[in-house]
Amino acid sequence: MSEPFFLRHSTGLSLAEIAALTGAQAPAEERRLTDVAPLELAGPRDLAFYDDRRFAAAARATRAGACLTTARLASDLPPAVARLIVAEPYRAFVRAARALFPHALRPSPLSGPGVAAGAHVDPSARLEDGVTVEPGAVIGSGAGIGAGTLIGANAVIGAGVQIGRDCAIGSATVVTHALIGDRVIIHPACSIGQDGFGYVAEGGIRLKMPQVGRVIIQDDVEIGAGTTIDRGALRDTVIGEGTKIDNLVQVGHNVSIGRHCVIVAQTGISGSATLEDFVVLGARVGLNTGAVIGEGAQIAALSVVNGKVPPGARWGGTPAKPVKQWMREMLTLERLAQGRSGGNRAGEESES
Repeated sequence: MSEPFFLRHSTGLSLAEIAALTGAQAPAEERRLTDVAPLELAGPRDLAFYDDRRFAAAARATRAGACLTTARLASDLPPAVARLIVAEPYRAFVRAARALFPHALRPSPLSGPGVAAGAHVDPSARLEDGVTVEPGAVIGSGAGIGAGTLIGANAVIGAGVQIGRDCAIGSATVVTHALIGDRVIIHPACSIGQDGFGYVAEGGIRLKMPQVGRVIIQDDVEIGAGTTIDRGALRDTVIGEGTKIDNLVQVGHNVSIGRHCVIVAQTGISGSATLEDFVVLGARVGLNTGAVIGEGAQIAALSVVNGKVPPGARWGGTPAKPVKQWMREMLTLERLAQGRSGGNRAGEESES
């Protein structure tokens, strides 16, 4: 059986076309590249990048057809490799890869536009031209789906949900109580718009707080597989334009996430927290109820945030604090622990 390949349908780019896309200085020779690969695996029709001398051995041995690199590193490449000189090789590589594989930028449908056999679309739902509804999907009453949008297999779009144009809703994803903008990608097995976690204690029991808000997802947001976003309790849960959310993230009710934020895997954001624009949260960050992360702030992986983080700050630790303070404290604790363990060892030796 031949080895299967996925997303290998590029017609290729010439060196001149790559140079035009990336602003590279390129040799005048004619050469066409049809794929991308890391230095150690690249062949004569592949484009690679080299931006760090830690990979010099792989660069010297590469068989890539062309390599995006800096003027300082170019001499490490074999003579047969076409050198494409840029200031930021990886950024340029991403631009070229996007042009080589534009179809890989969003999930591909199983079939062409239309409603597949086995899907159910309520008669009152409104689907614009070019919508694809895959087998097993369910679209509820009064829902609206914009042109060019893909609804994956076994996805459920609840009553009244509005989804914009050129979106992709992954298989087995459930969307309720939500308004979604254009060009939004939601990967498989997400849950959007379910109840938030809100209870009040009374007489030894928990009374459920009705969750009457919505989820608002603005244009160009991408949400990773297995992520859950609760609808608001009293006000909407909002995901701002251009924000990118990784897999397995939990966003609680009433959370407000600004524009162009990055939230990495397994992060948990408690109810009513606020992220201003351009915030970055590392993997497995926890934000407590009502936390506020200022514009452009960055939180290190595995940190827990209480209260407010100033705009532009870099914080880490549990509880989180400015990174330099956190690192000083960790170093001090390490020195104290080393000194104490050394003293114990000395005492044990003297007793023996």
